[in-house]
Amino acid sequence: MKSNVTVAVPRPESSVLATNKLLKNTYLLLSMTLLFSALTAALSMLLKLPNPGMIVTLVGYFGLLFLTNKFSNSAWGLVCVFALTGFMGLTLGPILSLYIETFSNGHELVMMALGGTGAIFIGLSGYALTTRKDFSFLGGFLMVGILVAFLAGIGAVVFAIPALSLAVSAMVILLMSGMILFQTSALVNGGETNYIMATVSLYVSIFNLFVSLLQLLGVFGGDE
Repeated sequence: MKSNVTVAVPRPESSVLATNKLLKNTYLLLSMTLLFSALTAALSMLLKLPNPGMIVTLVGYFGLLFLTNKFSNSAWGLVCVFALTGFMGLTLGPILSLYIETFSNGHELVMMALGGTGAIFIGLSGYALTTRKDFSFLGGFLMVGILVAFLAGIGAVVFAIPALSLAVSAMVILLMSGMILFQTSALVNGGETNYIMATVSLYVSIFNLFVSLLQLLGVFGGDE
């Protein structure tokens, strides 16, 4: 008779130590980049910098993302990741100013979006870290979904379709939630071994999640 008993094979101690070190470096760098991004956003608001526009934002983002990826295995990668997150903070400043100036409860909307983003990130990351489930199967679906959302978002801006913009925001929230699960799972299960690229991936998910939540809150909870 064949036995159906499965024997769990413990992970090598060196592998566990490497994973713990990767997680520590990733979350330390992520917290630093989020703080730096908040500072550049505050600076942008203080200086009343204009919205750079979609083209400048996309060129700056993809250009700095390319450099971060290219130098991810060297000290220059750290410079690039701070340049990228700092730039994204600068683009966020005008958005925050718009909500604060447009809505009488603008500050509350920003804090609610920030709190919601934090709760989603902590909840999903905690689940992936504690269960150690492999969410790599989400990769293909998420990539296709992000591409669709990106193109739909451009269409909503170009053709000024509020309903489509709202649908894209809701879609991005779901996709970024999935990305947090996917990325955290990759850190735990060996799918990602570079803490710089892991930081960038998580940062982008948090950034997009926050902006999309803010947009939905502005539509359904904003007082003009």
